[in-house]
Amino acid sequence: MKAGQNNPEKFIWDSMRSTSVVGAASSQGKALPKLMVWLILFVSATYVVYALKLVSTSHTAAAACGGEDLFSNRHPQTVRLAEPSAGNDTIATAAAVSSETLTTTTPPQPQLNDRTGVEHIVFGIAASAKLWDKRKEYIKLWWKPENRMRGIVWLDKAVKTYRNETQTLPELRISGDTSQFAYKNKQGHRSAIRISRIVSETLRLGNTDNVRWFVMGDDDTVFVTDNLVRILNKYDHNQYYYIGSLSESHLQNIYFSYGMAYGGGGFAISYPLAKALEKMQDKCIQRYPGLYGSDDRMQACMAELGVPLTKELGFHQYDVYGNLFGLLGAHPVTPLVSLHHLDVVEPIFPNMNQVAALKHLKIPMDLDSAGLMQQSICYDRSNGWTLSVSWGFAVQIFRGVLSPREIEMPSRTFLNWYRRADYTAYAFNTRPVMRNPCQKPFVFYMSSAKLENNETVSEYTRARVPHPVCKWKMTDPDQVERIEVYKKPDPHLWDRSPRRNCCRVLKSTKKSMVIDVGVCRDGEISGT
Repeated sequence: MKAGQNNPEKFIWDSMRSTSVVGAASSQGKALPKLMVWLILFVSATYVVYALKLVSTSHTAAAACGGEDLFSNRHPQTVRLAEPSAGNDTIATAAAVSSETLTTTTPPQPQLNDRTGVEHIVFGIAASAKLWDKRKEYIKLWWKPENRMRGIVWLDKAVKTYRNETQTLPELRISGDTSQFAYKNKQGHRSAIRISRIVSETLRLGNTDNVRWFVMGDDDTVFVTDNLVRILNKYDHNQYYYIGSLSESHLQNIYFSYGMAYGGGGFAISYPLAKALEKMQDKCIQRYPGLYGSDDRMQACMAELGVPLTKELGFHQYDVYGNLFGLLGAHPVTPLVSLHHLDVVEPIFPNMNQVAALKHLKIPMDLDSAGLMQQSICYDRSNGWTLSVSWGFAVQIFRGVLSPREIEMPSRTFLNWYRRADYTAYAFNTRPVMRNPCQKPFVFYMSSAKLENNETVSEYTRARVPHPVCKWKMTDPDQVERIEVYKKPDPHLWDRSPRRNCCRVLKSTKKSMVIDVGVCRDGEISGT
């Protein structure tokens, strides 16, 4: 250690090395700030040049577009400006954009003259030769060849025909052979296969010019065709649509499907969907030999096509027994489209057979089909009564004040399709038939209807049934014999948002009443 410290050469060498390191570090520290300055200057110059170029381009584009903001329209649309008029140097503004250029982004709206009519519908009616003589009378009630209706009744075998019926019934045809299709449901009947193929068989016949919809129904289905057209006009027939409704029985919907349209109530299939169905249905049916009926086979194929059921409550399967009064007297706020199972339920009007009762219903149907069966609720304040008007069908008078929430629920005048099931087995809310003798309604059925001065005048007469004695100290409706209802026809009722009509008691005497029914006025409600 001491020898090293006393060596002069090593001392000189160490001194020189330390000096050179300090000098290098000093020179490097002086060069680094210069490099940073040059780098900042280079970046700044590049930014200035780019900004100048952008500004120049923006001014050029603005001049070409009439000074319009480049970023005001963020959607990729083609815009064509109107040419400036001669002698006018003002550039055309965006207000002059041609509407033709917007069709690529805005879907075309249906024109009024392009509305669906009954001539755009083809009906496929499932029938059996065994019941044909009786059930053809139901078809005669709604079939109108003079209105350019098109349709075919598909039978399992030939039936006897009569010349005088050729203009009152659709064309009759025999369904194709279905023996190649397996059927393994022990509770059902293999006729379900031929019925499920009706839409496809009808399509294969051709003559589909101007066809927009195929509508399926049974031989005991009665359609209100004007309301069917109103429903179909809500939908684009160029798209895939499967439209119908469910069973009234909750158990039926569980056993089959809550996503299935019941064919007896009727359902509609758009033309493009019918074409897609026809291409795959036979193979589809082969995959479901264990299904019960035609409706579930149809729904199974719809599921394979990925098309859900669009529900419309005006299609009525009526899987019930007994009296339909409770259902018809509180019809949902939707057009009445169909009635089914007419052989199972009681006639809708008393003291008539079912066909005669339905002919009677056609009287108000022809006057104002949109308003048929639509319920209105109002109150006779002077007597303390609640009134429910099911236009074209019946009027009910209740003692006391009952809320609209209660009256709009169907009363259980009918029995479930599964007779052992109680009221919890319905797919909708119901209320019990009144047990208190003072709360039993007085029912008046439509007896006549006519059109006077662009207003319908319908008369309802008392159903003469024994009425229990009531001890309430209030005016008794027992003396009322007839009710007269005034209503203007409203063909555009369902072009507006759904709402019950309102009714007003115009006159009330001991033996008669006069009621007005119509669109609710501003601020008018069904209340006391």
